[in-house]
Amino acid sequence: MRGKKVTNKKFVMTAAIGSILIMALVTVKTLRFSKQTAMATDKAVSAVSSFYLEAMADRRAKTITNLISNSFDQMEKAVDFIRDENIGSQDELREKIGKVRDLLGLKHFALVDEDDIVYTQYTTYTGRSRHPFLSDGQLNDRIISTVSLYGSSKQLFLAIPTPDLNIMGKRFKACFVQYDINDIVALLAFDDNGRTNFALYSKNGGNLSGTELGPVISDHNLFDVLKDVVPEDVRKEHYDNFLNETEGNLSFAEDDAYETLSYVPIEGTGWEMVVLIRESVINEQIRDISEKNIENNRKLIIFTLVAVGLLAVLLLVQFNSLSRAKLEAEKETSNNLRNMATTDSMTGVRNKHAYTENESVINAQIHSGEISKLAVIVCDVNGLKHINDTKGHAAGDQLIKDACSLICEQFLHGAVFRIGGDEFVVILQGKGYDKMHDVIAETNRMMEENIETGGVVISIGYAVLEPGDKHLRDVFERADQVMYERKKELKAMGSVTRG
Repeated sequence: MRGKKVTNKKFVMTAAIGSILIMALVTVKTLRFSKQTAMATDKAVSAVSSFYLEAMADRRAKTITNLISNSFDQMEKAVDFIRDENIGSQDELREKIGKVRDLLGLKHFALVDEDDIVYTQYTTYTGRSRHPFLSDGQLNDRIISTVSLYGSSKQLFLAIPTPDLNIMGKRFKACFVQYDINDIVALLAFDDNGRTNFALYSKNGGNLSGTELGPVISDHNLFDVLKDVVPEDVRKEHYDNFLNETEGNLSFAEDDAYETLSYVPIEGTGWEMVVLIRESVINEQIRDISEKNIENNRKLIIFTLVAVGLLAVLLLVQFNSLSRAKLEAEKETSNNLRNMATTDSMTGVRNKHAYTENESVINAQIHSGEISKLAVIVCDVNGLKHINDTKGHAAGDQLIKDACSLICEQFLHGAVFRIGGDEFVVILQGKGYDKMHDVIAETNRMMEENIETGGVVISIGYAVLEPGDKHLRDVFERADQVMYERKKELKAMGSVTRG
């Protein structure tokens, strides 16, 4: 009996000790895996932060690059327009500069003559002291620079040479436009309740945009602030990246909060687009998932291993969903900005948005009696649907491009707009108005020949401004009706499309 008691006691002791050991092992393992899970979560948050910021920085850098590229293209068109005008006085030159600004959307557009006199819509002035590029001697190529005029906010300055441009007996050597960086910042603004910050920086880390990059860096010189938050070798590495115009990422801790920033160079400007987010912003969105899985880890080590795997999958899904949502929002913003641009991407002429802006300007001039000679040409490309249905949309796109080229060649002195899929409008004033009847007759004759030869066929209708007209729309509607009558005539001649 006594031996049995000893055996039971040993069994109880063994069971108790074994239970304690198992509980201790489970506790240790659980704590270890909980710590590993927390570390994995932090790494995942950091990775997602970097990916998200890189995408945002790259998209905003491309927005500025596109603005610069489009501005240079529009400047070249402006010079071609002015070169074709017979300008005999400064008043006429200012008028043409104003028209260029209205039609092409070029703010602060100006011309510079060989004596460094700057001509704007409203005034003339000596430009050598105000514009550094005029002090560099001969201007041979495009110039992109950042300047500060008389203590005002920084300006993005774009200039191109204008060879062979002679006006009023003078040689003009350049034209330029300038954008207030505050206006550029407004195009790039985020809409996420202040969770994400961005700023434009110069190569030495100076803040160009005046926007605050989070509470730590604020609007100060980036590398002056980083002296206190990252090791010197890390700061030097990113300083060299700025000087060499390369991209990169940087994370640092301040008051137990991690911040991650990404930067991307903006081609040709010497600027860096920098975007920053506090990792807690993303971490908060996944914290509930992480804590639930950690709690399950404390219950059973096997479940912990499974939960860690599930957590990784859930985090990836969550992160991918978050990234896609943010990128879609960025894509929508980029599309909205592009929709605001004035150039049709397929043909290179001005688009419907540009036409609407130009229509508002002309309506005001009609109301004030400034315009007496104006014509609207409505052009419709014949057979686009047939081409799309039989040869595909690539062939249809080529038909639109060929038709646009023909319209631009015929109406050389007109403002050409693509306002629909196969519809173009030409506004004629000045020299274009005076030559209108000859050009239309020649174009109609060419269309009738193209029916026989299989070339591009375009139905053309026109109307001129009459005394009772109150809006440009009145002229457009008459021209549109004439175009439809002409379309019937061409159809009766056998027009479908080119063969």
